[in-house]
Amino acid sequence: MSVAPAYNEDKGGSAGPGEPEYGHDPASGGIFSSDYKRHDDLKEMLDSNKDSLKLEAMKRIVAMIARGKNASDLFPAVVKNVACKNIEVKKLVYVYLVRYAEEQQDLALLSISTFQRGLKDPNQLIRASALRVLSSIRVPIIVPIMMLAIKEAASDMSPYVRKTAAHAIPKLYSLDSDQKDQLIEVIEKLLADKTTLVAGSVVMAFEEVCPERIDLIHKNYRKLCNLLIDVEEWGQVVIISMLTRYARTQFLSPTQNESLLEENPEKAFYGSEEDEAKGAGSEEAASAALPARKPYVMDPDHRLLLRNTKPLLQSRSAAVVMAVAQLYFHLAPKAEVGVIAKALVRLLRSHSEVQYVVLQNVATMSIKRRGMFEPYLKSFYIRSTDPTQIKILKLEVLTNLANETNIPTVLREFQTYIRSMDKDFVAATIQAIGRCATNIGRVRDTCLNGLVQLLSNRDAELVVAESVVVIKKLLQMQPAQHGEIIKHLAKLTDNIQVPMARASILWLIGEYCEHVPKIAPDVLRKMAKSFTAEEDIVKLQVINLAAKLYLTNSKQTKLLTQYVLSLAKYDQNYDIRDRARFTRQLIVPSEQGGALSRHAKKLFLAPKPAPVLESSFKDRDHFQLGSLSHLLNAKATGYQELPDWPEEAPDPSVRNVEVPEWTKSSNREKRKEKEKPFYSDSEGESGPTESADSEPESESEPDSKSSSESGSGESSSESDNEDQDEDEEKGRSSESEQSEEEGEKSKRKKRKKVTEGQGEGSSSDEGSDSSSSSSESEVSSESEEEQGEPVSWRKKTPPSSKSAPAAKEVSLLDLEDFTPTSAQPVSPPTVVSSSLAADLEGLTLTDSPLVPSLLSPVSGVGRQELLHRVAGEGLAVDYAFSRQPFSGDPHMVSLLIHFSNSSDTPIKGLHVGTPKLPAGISIQEFPEIESLAPGESATAVMGINFCDSTQAANFQLCTQVRQFYVSIQPPVGELMAPVFMSENEFKKEQGKLTGMNEITEKLTLPDSCRSDHTVVQKVTATANLGRVPCGTSDEYRFAGRTLTSGSLVLLTLDARSPGPAQLTVNSEKMVIGTMLVKDVVQALTQ
Repeated sequence: MSVAPAYNEDKGGSAGPGEPEYGHDPASGGIFSSDYKRHDDLKEMLDSNKDSLKLEAMKRIVAMIARGKNASDLFPAVVKNVACKNIEVKKLVYVYLVRYAEEQQDLALLSISTFQRGLKDPNQLIRASALRVLSSIRVPIIVPIMMLAIKEAASDMSPYVRKTAAHAIPKLYSLDSDQKDQLIEVIEKLLADKTTLVAGSVVMAFEEVCPERIDLIHKNYRKLCNLLIDVEEWGQVVIISMLTRYARTQFLSPTQNESLLEENPEKAFYGSEEDEAKGAGSEEAASAALPARKPYVMDPDHRLLLRNTKPLLQSRSAAVVMAVAQLYFHLAPKAEVGVIAKALVRLLRSHSEVQYVVLQNVATMSIKRRGMFEPYLKSFYIRSTDPTQIKILKLEVLTNLANETNIPTVLREFQTYIRSMDKDFVAATIQAIGRCATNIGRVRDTCLNGLVQLLSNRDAELVVAESVVVIKKLLQMQPAQHGEIIKHLAKLTDNIQVPMARASILWLIGEYCEHVPKIAPDVLRKMAKSFTAEEDIVKLQVINLAAKLYLTNSKQTKLLTQYVLSLAKYDQNYDIRDRARFTRQLIVPSEQGGALSRHAKKLFLAPKPAPVLESSFKDRDHFQLGSLSHLLNAKATGYQELPDWPEEAPDPSVRNVEVPEWTKSSNREKRKEKEKPFYSDSEGESGPTESADSEPESESEPDSKSSSESGSGESSSESDNEDQDEDEEKGRSSESEQSEEEGEKSKRKKRKKVTEGQGEGSSSDEGSDSSSSSSESEVSSESEEEQGEPVSWRKKTPPSSKSAPAAKEVSLLDLEDFTPTSAQPVSPPTVVSSSLAADLEGLTLTDSPLVPSLLSPVSGVGRQELLHRVAGEGLAVDYAFSRQPFSGDPHMVSLLIHFSNSSDTPIKGLHVGTPKLPAGISIQEFPEIESLAPGESATAVMGINFCDSTQAANFQLCTQVRQFYVSIQPPVGELMAPVFMSENEFKKEQGKLTGMNEITEKLTLPDSCRSDHTVVQKVTATANLGRVPCGTSDEYRFAGRTLTSGSLVLLTLDARSPGPAQLTVNSEKMVIGTMLVKDVVQALTQ
């Protein structure tokens, strides 16, 4: 065997005459021979039975890749070892495969079964690596396998594997965008993950796949804000960027009513004492000046974002600091933006690349918020070691920061810079001096004199030329006072050769020729001599000068003008020829001269406005700071515009998180009981106040609940350790206090209006409400125990609730006298009854349903709750899929909406508000219901075009006084209509929809689901399909078409024994087919 010698030689032995020569370091991969057999020894080592040789070979191969060498020809030898038992070898094999799987797709496909086995490996690194390799194989045929792998990995116990699943989502989306709906489901699941490792990756996937689905962020917003400090730096940048755009759509602008900024009572908790002192005086003055305008109060969630990102200004990562800086610039009130200046100045000590990006953003900020950087003026002084692009950007910032106070210091700096050897930098400095002279009137003469002195610099022609261009712009502001300067410039025409400078001098002499009547003709004479040798820009100005002198001093310059025009007439450049002909016709009188020639003087010598010298960064702030588009000042691919602030604040309740968690561990119950005295002590007085106004508008109860849960979001698949949970609970309790205290002031005002509108409200009601709201956590955590003894539970009810007046005060005590919402039988005591679950669900004031497995099953055409009577203040709304063609539009799903009024006052003006729907989804509203008397019910029909997707349609149900946010999400089976066809037609169409359009699933039918009637009933209840006749027993066929696109959906169930039954769905819509298989299997196996 030659394996051992090859291995020993690589360890440092001398190579034979026909063998490749290797470096002494076995991991270096240093191959000095160009022999085509240079990898033979590595291949032999990989084929060896010894794990030590394989490991050594893989180390050398990975080292080769790290040094940029091509190791793709080793792919077959490496991929064979993916099934190696040695964990170290397997890790390195996956590292190699991730690098080359995309290039060697055919070979990688041969090992796809091995990768799938790797997804079940007990080692989390192997599972993650297998998924990474699988997602690197860019072949459309394995899309279903990748989708399945991503779904499984999203539920993995290891956060590292879930993070890898999030990374694979954009790869799959770029390969097949039709998988978007399924990927959104995975993203929604991963967004609810509580681990910091996953957060950044899933937000990145969200940004790549569905950045428009902002509704997915609502429930996770507070959790993301609280996790932000612990996420890795890359994830922090992505999350901050996303939250910046989210905040711009969900909160009001803090700069509106800036003078009337009303700080919350706990301002000292959020900001510094200095900020509070500053705000006190301005608040009184503003309220006296504009008492009629409504003061701005910052949303607690807006404040939460600003407060949780502020510590990241001290991050060691420049990207994180830059991300927080742009967030504060775009979202924070003007008084608070200043905190970012010090952090950005700190970044100026970094590498030149970082400095370049930071200075670009500082230059934009300094135009709008000049005062923010004025204390750090010296930090922008230019060092001789700075690269040219850094010097020019610092110059830009210094010019933006220049004002009446610091202009002497700035000009002294500029004087030093002019002596630099860097020509581009000197030219930029002269332009900066011109901008300072334009912006600050009192130094204009000083700057002009300084620039004129530069004209005597014989060594640096570029300095003189740039000075001429700037002087020309400055002279346009006060030409009458500077005749001597124009004469001085005229003398320079013999020496200056820079075309732009010569053109500027000629323009000045022509424009103000009345100030230099003797010099101007002589300059034209000299220019006429050298006309043919001049640059095009100079020739054009010579023609202009000749025309202006002809109109003002034709005696001296008539012949010269004709000579210049004759030369220009035969010039090589057609622009100059055209200008000469145009000018001749305009100024030289002729019999055929038109009306324009009579106004030639007005045309050529019209007063021209002085140019405005502006920063090139003036209009860059419409791009999001820190983005590539801002850096390039052009819209880059994939850039998302920063949304405008909304005029009215969207409903903040969408960020409330559901409280009922029916399966809580015993240690969490203990913690709840420990925390109960804490809440009752600190908020004992505010309890009745908050519970008295439990309408959705004030939402004190859900606010406190949701903010206490905001750090966690929905529970993830694995349990966190107890210490981490305790830390989160502490964070949540402090946050709930803040959100309640901030809203207290506005809630009192609203409560007065509510109590007046609701009639009588006894103090006993308030007391009972407060006790119920403070003990709600006990009710939710102990619900399983209490459900077992419903009679004794009712005996505990205080008598005050039974003797309460008839006013419909919404409280938890309504749970005692609930009425079932449907005619379905009540579940056994071990499961929460559907009506009780519905009542408790209504108290969360959210649209998300409870855990489906805990509720009574609902058939495909059964009635489902849309708005609970508690959340709707007496208005209960149910809906059902009628499965009838919608008269208004055949592409729409027809829904029956059932309204009932359980309050004691009529409900007027029931209609659908203007919906904000995702692209493609549309709603045909039902006619407005003018009035619904107490105890009455009404039914209406509305249509929704779901665009062949199970994406929810979110809209508002409005009355004359209230708006309720509701959501309808269709089962996949309701997106189609039945089609009736013969058996032969079915087989013919099925033959066209094979391969990727065919989804097959095996299932075991229970004994209760063996009869024809039961099978057909269950399938048609799940999906709106028509049965197709079939000549074979125990084989069932169904057909339908999707409503929007009309795509065929064919379903076949082969229940012939022996063996398990087989369900097959054929459809062009693979997403619908996959989801339909899942739903039908679930219905048949229950």
